[in-house]
Amino acid sequence: MSLQPETVPSSETVPPVDTVPVAVGRRVPSDLRRLFYSSPWMAAVAPVATSTAAYFLAIQVQLLEGNAKVGSLAVVNALASAAAMLTQPIVGVLSDRTRSRFGARRPWMLIGAVIGAVALVTAGLSPNLAVLTVAAMALQFGFNAFQGPFSALMPDRVPERFRGRYATGTGLGIILGAVLGPVVGSLFVDRLLVGYTAVAGIALLAVVVFLLLVPEADNRSEPRRPFAPRAFIAAFWVNPVKYPDFFWGFLGRILLFGSYAMLNTYSLYLAQDYIGLSLAEATRIVPMIMLVSLPGIIIAAAVAGPLSDRMGRRKPIVLVSGLAIALGAVIPFAVPTVIGLTVSTIVVAAGFGAYAAVDQALMSSVLPNPEDHGKDLGVLNIAASLPYTIAPVIAGGVVLATGGYAALYPVVGVVGIIGALAVLPIRGVR
Repeated sequence: MSLQPETVPSSETVPPVDTVPVAVGRRVPSDLRRLFYSSPWMAAVAPVATSTAAYFLAIQVQLLEGNAKVGSLAVVNALASAAAMLTQPIVGVLSDRTRSRFGARRPWMLIGAVIGAVALVTAGLSPNLAVLTVAAMALQFGFNAFQGPFSALMPDRVPERFRGRYATGTGLGIILGAVLGPVVGSLFVDRLLVGYTAVAGIALLAVVVFLLLVPEADNRSEPRRPFAPRAFIAAFWVNPVKYPDFFWGFLGRILLFGSYAMLNTYSLYLAQDYIGLSLAEATRIVPMIMLVSLPGIIIAAAVAGPLSDRMGRRKPIVLVSGLAIALGAVIPFAVPTVIGLTVSTIVVAAGFGAYAAVDQALMSSVLPNPEDHGKDLGVLNIAASLPYTIAPVIAGGVVLATGGYAALYPVVGVVGIIGALAVLPIRGVR
C-alpha cells in the first residue's frame, strides 16, 4: 500500500472533511449515518481486545510467577502501557500527513488491527514471561495504532452539535468493551490460546468490515505537510500555557483513568487476597460482577451524552461522573466482601459510562490545531495510556509497602476526586 501521492482517480464518493455539511436541527446528516451507527461497535474493538488480554495476562503471570505475581504483572503492564503511550502520538503525526486514495486514517487503522491480532495470538503461545511481555507490548502498539486514527474521525467529520451524541455511542462502546473483555475471557480460562485467537479473528474482521462500510475521501490532492524529526518530538507535547483548557482536560483524564487502572489491573488479585476468594472463584465471579454492572453503564452513557447536547454543557456531567468513580472506588475499603466489590464495580462503571460519553465531546472542542487532530488526540490519549504504565507500579508499591490491599482504596479515591475537580478550570467549554 503506497502512501505517496498518485494521479489515479478515486472511486470513493465521501466528501472531504471541509465540505461535510453542518446539519440544521438535531437529525444526523445522511452522509454521516453509517459512521454514527457503526462507530460504537468499532470503539469497542480495542477495549475488548486489550481487556481480554489483560484478564488472560493476570492468569498467565500468576501461573508463571506464583508469589511474585504482583511485581511481575506490574512490570508487564508498565512496559505494555509504555508502548501504548508512545504509539498514538507518533501514529497521529503520520496519519495527519498521510495522503492516499484511502484517506488519512483508514490505512493506519488497518495496519494497527493486523499488528494487534498477530500479537494476541503470540501472547497465547508465550512459553515464558519475557515472550509474554513482548507480545503484550506489540498488542498495545497495534491496537493503539488503530485507536488513535479512529478517535480522529470525530473532530475530522462530526459537526460540533452532534459530538455529544456521537461520543455517547463511542464512549458506550469503549466502556462495554472494557467490561465485556473479562467476561469473554472467563469463557476461555482453560483454553487461553483459543480465546486469544478468537478475539484476534473477530477484532480484525470487525475492523475490515468497518473500513468497507465507512469509506474515507481520497486526499491525495491535499497539500502534504512535511515530515521532520521535530514533528515527532512535538507529537508528545501541547503547550499548557498556550492551551490551558487542553492541559486541564488532560490532567483530569490521566487521574481518572489512573484511579480506574489501579483497581482494574489487580482485580483478580484483589478478589483473592483481599476479599478471600480462590483463583477458581475469582476467575468466575469477577467477570460476573462486571456483567452485572452493564445496565448502569448503558443507562448512564445513554443519558449523559444527549443530555450534554441539550444542555449545551459538558463540565457538570464530567464532574459528577468523576466524583462517582472516586466515591465508588472506596466502597470495598468499608465493605471488604463480594457484595461491597459488586456495589463498587456498579457505581464505578456507571460513572465511567457517563464520563466516557461526555469527555470525548468536551476534549474535541479544546483541541489546539485543526490540522493536527491526529497528533493532538494522540497526546490526549497518552492520558488514557500512561496510567496503565504508572498505576500498576504505584498500586503494586502501595500493596507491597502496606502488606495488603486495603490502603489501595483510599489512594484511588483521592486520585479520582482530584481528577474530577480538574475539569473546573476549563473555560472554553461550559
